[in-house]
Amino acid sequence: MNKSVSYLIAVVLTIVFLSSNVRAQTEEAQAGFRFLENPVSAEAMGKAGSGVATMTNSDAVFWNPAGLGWIEQKIDFNVSYTQGIANINYFAPSVAFQLWDFGVLAFDGVAMDYGNFYGTRYANNSDGYVETGTFSPQAFAVGVGFSQKVSDRFSYGVHIKYAYQNLGGAWVAPSGADISDPGQLSTIKYVHGEPAFDVGAMYDFLSHGIRFAAALQNVSRQITYVQQAFFLPFSVNFGLTVDPLSFLLTDYASSQHSFVLSVQSTHPRDFSESLRFGGEYNFAKMFTLRTGYMTGLDERGFTAGFGVSQNFSGYTLHLDYAYEPFGIFSAVHFISLGVSY
Repeated sequence: MNKSVSYLIAVVLTIVFLSSNVRAQTEEAQAGFRFLENPVSAEAMGKAGSGVATMTNSDAVFWNPAGLGWIEQKIDFNVSYTQGIANINYFAPSVAFQLWDFGVLAFDGVAMDYGNFYGTRYANNSDGYVETGTFSPQAFAVGVGFSQKVSDRFSYGVHIKYAYQNLGGAWVAPSGADISDPGQLSTIKYVHGEPAFDVGAMYDFLSHGIRFAAALQNVSRQITYVQQAFFLPFSVNFGLTVDPLSFLLTDYASSQHSFVLSVQSTHPRDFSESLRFGGEYNFAKMFTLRTGYMTGLDERGFTAGFGVSQNFSGYTLHLDYAYEPFGIFSAVHFISLGVSY
C-alpha cells in the first residue's frame, strides 16, 4: 500500500476515534465560545464555507491546518475582515512561513468587535431598574499551526490556539439585602480563557482535481461559567473536490480555465449535520468567480464571491470578496487581502 494512503487512513481513523470520544463526553446543545465558529476568508465563504479541502494558503489554519503544507511560497500573509449581522464584526490575520523542507509554520488570530451594550440592574424604583453604564464584550483567539507535506499527495496539520472571552459582569446580592443599595451588592465577572486544538489531513489524488480532507476543530476540555459547564464548539468536517473540466478538455493541462467543485459535510457538537456545496471558476489564474450553497441552516444558504490575483516581481497579491444573505439579519460581507512571496 502507498505510504501516503497509509498515512491518510491512519489520520482519518484517529480523527474518527477522537471525535467519537469527545462527543461521548457531553450532551448536544452544550457549546460556548461560539465566536470560534465564525468563518474566516472571503475565498472560502464564496464557496459556502467549503474550506476543509480547498484552502491552501495561510487561512487554511482556520479550516484545516493540513492545507498549510501545500503552500509553495516562502511567506504567505492574509488578512480578513467580516462585516457581520447586528454590527458584530471581526478581524482575522494569518501568516505562514516555509521551514525549509521540514514543513510550514503559521500564526493566526481572530478579534471580535461586538460594539457597546447598555448595562442595567434591578432596583426598587418606578422603572424597576437603574443603568450601570455601557460595556463591550471581548473575545479573541490566537494560535500557531504546523503542517508537513509527507509526500506529493499527503499532508497533515495541527493547530493549537488560546481563546479568551469576557462577557462583562452581573450584579448579585445576598439573601435579604436591599438591592437599591449598591453597597450591599457585588459583581461576578464572566471571564475565561481556554486552550484548544485542531487537527487535519489532506490527500490529493493528483488526477482530475480530486482531493479528500478531514479535520477536527475546537477540541477542548470542559469549562464552567458559574454553574453551567460546556465545551468549545467542537466539529468534525470532511471535504472532497473535483475538477469536471479535466474530464472534458483534452488539452486541459495547457488550458487557462479551471473549475473546481467542492462538497463538505460538517458535524457540529450542538446542531445537526450541514452540507456545503461550492463551485469556483478561475481564468488564467487571475480572475475567479465563486458560488455555493449550505444546507441544514435556518437563515443561511446561498453565497457568492469573486477574486482577483496579480503577480509583481516575485510577489503575488490577491483580493477576495464574498456575500452571504442572512435572512432577517440582512447580509454578511467578507473581504480578504493577501500577499505571498
